[in-house]
Amino acid sequence: MSASTYPEAATVQAAEGVFIDNRWEPATGRGTVDVVAPAEGRVFARIAAGGKPDVDRAVKAARHAVEEGHWGRLSALERGRLLMKLGQAIADHAEELALLEARDTGKPMKQARADMVAAARYFEFYGSAADKVHGETIPFLPGYLVATERERFGVTGHIIPWNYPAQMFGRTLGPALAMGNATVLKPAEDACLTSLRIAELAAGVGMPEGAINIVPGLGGEAGAALAEHPGIDFIAFTGSPEVGVFIQTAAARNHIGCVLELGGKSPQIVFGDADLDVAVPVLVNAIVQNAGQTCSAGSRLLIEQSAYDLVMERVIERFARLRAGTPEMDLDLGPVINAKQKKRVEGFFSRAEADGVPLLAMGQVAEGAPADGFFVAPRIYGPVPRGNRLAVDEVFGPVLSAIPFEDEADAVRLANDTDYGLVAGVWSGNGARATRVARKVQAGQVFVNAYGAGGGIELPFGGMKKSGHGREKGFEALYEFAALKTIVIKHD
Repeated sequence: MSASTYPEAATVQAAEGVFIDNRWEPATGRGTVDVVAPAEGRVFARIAAGGKPDVDRAVKAARHAVEEGHWGRLSALERGRLLMKLGQAIADHAEELALLEARDTGKPMKQARADMVAAARYFEFYGSAADKVHGETIPFLPGYLVATERERFGVTGHIIPWNYPAQMFGRTLGPALAMGNATVLKPAEDACLTSLRIAELAAGVGMPEGAINIVPGLGGEAGAALAEHPGIDFIAFTGSPEVGVFIQTAAARNHIGCVLELGGKSPQIVFGDADLDVAVPVLVNAIVQNAGQTCSAGSRLLIEQSAYDLVMERVIERFARLRAGTPEMDLDLGPVINAKQKKRVEGFFSRAEADGVPLLAMGQVAEGAPADGFFVAPRIYGPVPRGNRLAVDEVFGPVLSAIPFEDEADAVRLANDTDYGLVAGVWSGNGARATRVARKVQAGQVFVNAYGAGGGIELPFGGMKKSGHGREKGFEALYEFAALKTIVIKHD
């Protein structure tokens, strides 16, 4: 695959403006934002720099859609059928979307293709679930009938990151639309072209005007305007804890709820009786997938002291063979997203060297990878001192920190010794011990003898502590995007 095979034409309309009421409209300021290919380090597209007036137009379009337009009159069954059609459209255009995603994010083609399968699956899942959200009756006083139902909020705002644009589009819009909300999405400026293309596909399958509206642009402008808009009834955000504070504050000012997913420093706890043939490939993949730019990346490798040398020998051998390259090379990982992120990750390397933390193994940047690309060779450090930045801070890059522990109690203390609590993995042949540890670890998802890096579409996903609150994925996400109403009827 050469650069000429990328779907350049699919990026053309992205520069034309904002997507409102199923059509492209010029952004008010008519400014643009450069889109840089991480594997090449050069601009290959531009998106509109939407701002506050554009967000206002999008919110008004969504409000009209849900209160007066065709979207608001559809039954749950009809909404579900539309979402299923969108899932099929994504599957039908999977290769086009994967090529676009790969160039936009730099990830290997195999990962980009897997992302399109997941994006389609979100709309399949929530399309089939749309008419299956039931209320209940509650026994009460004689002469009364009490029932509950889940009612859409109205207009929901969505701010998504750059690491999995297509997946995040489905993950956040799927449940919101299934519940009947009209949506306004602000995608990340660093990578959002598949989000824009999927919006076009949604219009093509018959999604009513105003159900999906997208305002691309800078986070400090379009994102801030969406978070603060008084016409939003609920907001979902995935990103940094620092921006999460701003989002939650803005939501509080408007007295609305929010779902926040704010990153992690996820532990992989390996006991001496773990099956290393199964564990080691997963342990390595959990940190290098998407160049480590995954909120649920298994970035802390906690190993029982008695097995530390054996486990590290096998992990180091595998780490040393890792290679980073361009999407078409389809290697173990691609570049990080931009020059700023590369500099940030390399700053951790410099700090580790200054702190005297041993570098145990380093992968390679493949021969032939563009010199201007934002490539970072994956690294593993250990033993990392407890409390060191590598042990507690989210790097968001292909950097693994190995830390030994003494016993089960020490493993739990170490796993929980972080501000984050998103995902964890426990590896042990002792089922009772694995269960005990899984229940004591403070994380929204815990995998035993596996690691899903966020898990499947069906599995509720979200954090504890500074990893955020609320749940995405599974049926729980449907409940997040609806209000529970209680109806009390006196019949005697």
